[in-house]
Amino acid sequence: MGWLSTFVRYSAIKFEHSLYLSWKKYDVGQINARVLRDACKNFPDKLTFMIWAKGEEMSPTIAGNCGTLLVRKLPLPTPMQVFVGDVVLLKDPESSDDYIIRRLAAIEGCEMVSNDEKDEPFILEKDQCWVLSDNGSLKKKETRDSRLFGPVPMTDILGRVIYALQSAIDHGPVENSCLAMSQDSYVLAVELDVEKMAKKSKM
Repeated sequence: MGWLSTFVRYSAIKFEHSLYLSWKKYDVGQINARVLRDACKNFPDKLTFMIWAKGEEMSPTIAGNCGTLLVRKLPLPTPMQVFVGDVVLLKDPESSDDYIIRRLAAIEGCEMVSNDEKDEPFILEKDQCWVLSDNGSLKKKETRDSRLFGPVPMTDILGRVIYALQSAIDHGPVENSCLAMSQDSYVLAVELDVEKMAKKSKM
């Protein structure tokens, strides 16, 4: 992958991000059409941000003492931006001031069928999604996922986790859907700074 072609693809992703962000503001009436056009010309500085995370819910994908994660921003989380199989950062449905990391397991239109015969099947409504913990060894209440709190709004998704750093020698891309990993490879090629992530994990 040549640097020039990588940078061109990265720039295209930034432009798309800017469009989505501007449309989001326009759609809720925060800006008018002229400002929307101007806003589309202004690219964001970065498409990613770092967070510190811990917990066993996403083990083994993200280890319990995971440290620093790199998250790609998703200004308008729709089925065109985030995909089934992606590890996402979202608002905690049980605590609006907190965030959790879970895997996107289903989106609007999917039929949800439980292993428990007492539970009636249902279909996820528009803009709803189903998120799950990766750690199969935890009990239902410990996983704190959609099996406990039900469907969550897609708008609660803030970003996709694309890189995890546990230590100086234990780090790498997070396994997401094939489509997401392909798109995010260009973002990682330009914005990934392992040294900066390591410094954050020591703070």
